[in-house]
Amino acid sequence: MTRPEPTSMGPDTGAGRSSPVEHRLGLRENWWQFSLYMAITLLVGMTIGVERVALPPLARESFGITSVFSTVSFLSAFGAVKAAMNLVSGHLSDRRGRKGILLAGWAFALPYALLIIFATAWWQVIVANLFLGVNQALTWTMSVTAKIDLVGPANRGLAVGLDESAGYVGTGLGGMAAGFLVASYGLRPAPYLLALGVVALGAIITLGPATETVHFARSEATTRTSPAPVGTEPPAPGLSKIATYMSWHDRSMLAVCQAGMFNKFADGLVAAFFPLYLVRHGVSLVEVGLLVGVYAWVWGLGQVVSGALADRIGRKPPIIAGTFLLAAGLFLFAATVRHDVWFIAAVVMGLGMALTYPNLITAVGDTADPRWRGGALGVYRLWRDGGYALGPLVLGLIAVLGGITAALWAGAALVTFSGLVLSVLLKETDPKRRRCPPAWQEHSSWVAPRPRCRSERVQFFGNLLRPSTLRSKPSIKTTLRFSGWDS
Repeated sequence: MTRPEPTSMGPDTGAGRSSPVEHRLGLRENWWQFSLYMAITLLVGMTIGVERVALPPLARESFGITSVFSTVSFLSAFGAVKAAMNLVSGHLSDRRGRKGILLAGWAFALPYALLIIFATAWWQVIVANLFLGVNQALTWTMSVTAKIDLVGPANRGLAVGLDESAGYVGTGLGGMAAGFLVASYGLRPAPYLLALGVVALGAIITLGPATETVHFARSEATTRTSPAPVGTEPPAPGLSKIATYMSWHDRSMLAVCQAGMFNKFADGLVAAFFPLYLVRHGVSLVEVGLLVGVYAWVWGLGQVVSGALADRIGRKPPIIAGTFLLAAGLFLFAATVRHDVWFIAAVVMGLGMALTYPNLITAVGDTADPRWRGGALGVYRLWRDGGYALGPLVLGLIAVLGGITAALWAGAALVTFSGLVLSVLLKETDPKRRRCPPAWQEHSSWVAPRPRCRSERVQFFGNLLRPSTLRSKPSIKTTLRFSGWDS
């Protein structure tokens, strides 16, 4: 494992800096903190795992909800809030650090569990999922960003693979535990008391031994650009600049963002539509759980291998191959009613997700400047989890008009389209293999921050009102150039 030279950079406690200290990047160098954030990610996954198993039956059993649209509404609400908060939390963490936002995320999980325990109407469950969306956005975004901070450029793919694997192993564990609790004690309150215990443990680890990691990102930034004296580093671009860059200027990142969105279309099919589709074809609930479990476990465990593979062959091959495998699995589900073929399809989909999911995140980490990497990851996760909000609505409408099988065919077609876009637009992002630097290094204006200093604004308006300026009537363009605001 590469052992980078230490760089001196003052850590940020909140908004300020202290004396310079050394921050060594690397998985081996930071194994203890990396392990703590792995445990945090596993607990984040357990929180969502409880919901996936315990909440859908609650719609029918406790509230008499039978409509497909009403049933999947909790997933759309969750996805919409999570997508928006991903954007906010990622950008804010570049300025305020990761740890405080992670703690806030755990706090938002408390009303989620309590609202569902005491809910008397389905709309209250929807509101609870808004809180869960905030929780997942803040905690999962910060935990993966912290791991990328600690590891640096070397073994970044493996680090993200380990992170996502821990999260989805946690999802499986939370779902299994919730299933046992539901079978023994009913749909409420036992599963959500488990969720409260998981949240409490996560908050204790975050507040206690886990440390702030944003300093490691700032240290890494000095290796990409000419080192600047402590306290004089250039400011990071604004959120709108980062969003525009990720969503349009850099076509590789545009390809990555749309792939993340359609990836969640596919996962939304598994979460919301597969159980209905399989039960209507005579599959028992036990077999439904086994099919979904095969998909989730292959996905979760396969990400460790996938991340390590991407460090050796690059990000583009596994991302594209995984996207087409995901589409192939959906086609298999839609094209047959044989149970043995469905199990093969579940494995194929799990492999596709394992190849694609962590390496899309890694590609963003490769591309973004460490100073605004949190914001870039937030933009990507906005796109990706927007698929949770949009997918159930689009595919639900198709299911209403043409049946669930039609929704499966539509989902497979959309994922295939996403793979074609990746094939055309995505360039290799691995720092060891890419042929050209990230687009923002060649077009610095795309991510250049606007002047924020009050004196510059005063000077600008002063130039407009200066008597000599009024007499000569210069053009606005001239005044802007003179004031330094033409950038």
